[in-house]
Amino acid sequence: MLRRLLQLYVGLGFYGLSTAMFVRADLGADPWNVFHLGVAKLLAMDIGTVMILTGALVLLFWIPLRQRPGLGTISNVIVIGLAADASLALLPEMSSLVARSVLLLSAVVVNALATGMYIGAGFGSGPRDGLMTGINARTGWSVRSVRTAIEVSVLLIGCVLGGTFGVGTVLYALAIGPLIQICLPWFRQKPKMNVAPQPESAV
Repeated sequence: MLRRLLQLYVGLGFYGLSTAMFVRADLGADPWNVFHLGVAKLLAMDIGTVMILTGALVLLFWIPLRQRPGLGTISNVIVIGLAADASLALLPEMSSLVARSVLLLSAVVVNALATGMYIGAGFGSGPRDGLMTGINARTGWSVRSVRTAIEVSVLLIGCVLGGTFGVGTVLYALAIGPLIQICLPWFRQKPKMNVAPQPESAV
């Protein structure tokens, strides 16, 4: 249990960190954060606050998918937004294109690892990833296809709201599905097998 809790909260912290990395790279945010940044700009709010409010609203879409929230779900709504704001306060702005490009590529990888960690911990998916796993369970479509479809859809909405779009946005939308499909099995917690004792043979 302790290992799973540690994996959950480290994963959520890394997810918030990856959000800050996208923002500081300034080469285009991931699709969800295109939306978050657009709303934050419109309402003059911190991106972390917008992420928390959005996560709570996305939970409404779980109802038709019959997804059940768990500790990971509630933690996701709160922790990622807080971690994103904290990471933004620590990460400096960068002017070098090379440094920003490296930060962008790292953000995509960190995001995929973070997703695999907190989903694999088994405390329930976050609101956004619950859409992915719920649709996957109900339709049988691959995680890669479902995730890519969600990211592209959110991207279009975010662009309309005025969120930051760039090469990083396209890279994330196309790469995150395959990367999560690779990373998720690494962190899935497998239950221990309880082997019943065999009865002694009569002599």
